[in-house]
Amino acid sequence: MSQPAASPSDASLSGKTCRLVRADRSVRGKQGLDYTVGISAESVGAQGIHLQLVTIPPLARAKAHLHAGHETAIYALSGVSGCWYGEGLEEHAVVRPGDFFYIPAGVPHLPYNPSADEPCVAVIARTDPNEQESVVLRPDLDAVRAGTGGS
Repeated sequence: MSQPAASPSDASLSGKTCRLVRADRSVRGKQGLDYTVGISAESVGAQGIHLQLVTIPPLARAKAHLHAGHETAIYALSGVSGCWYGEGLEEHAVVRPGDFFYIPAGVPHLPYNPSADEPCVAVIARTDPNEQESVVLRPDLDAVRAGTGGS
């Protein structure tokens, strides 16, 4: 009689378990926006992913920045966001509810909310489980789009 194959839970999953996170606080990121962190290295011990919500208030904008070595995926839930991106912030996208937006690692970008009365809310997933460690501010680019959104 042959032995049954070892199940994945035998050794490879030793000490690992699923986790439920109820996000109950926001943190201010280096980019100048408030984030509600869900899944991260800090909250669940994630090793390769970070998942959070961002709310961009009416007429607000982030500081120009990039994420060194990490990709970003965004799904817009409500409101509208504009995003300048590229080495000199020369390219532009408008992200509406239901849209997915991808930002490759190392690409400078500056998201903003053009609405005077409606916040923009989006889900952000990033390949950096620590989220803020890969943020590199680009103050040299802030003046390039100085009239975009709030301060």
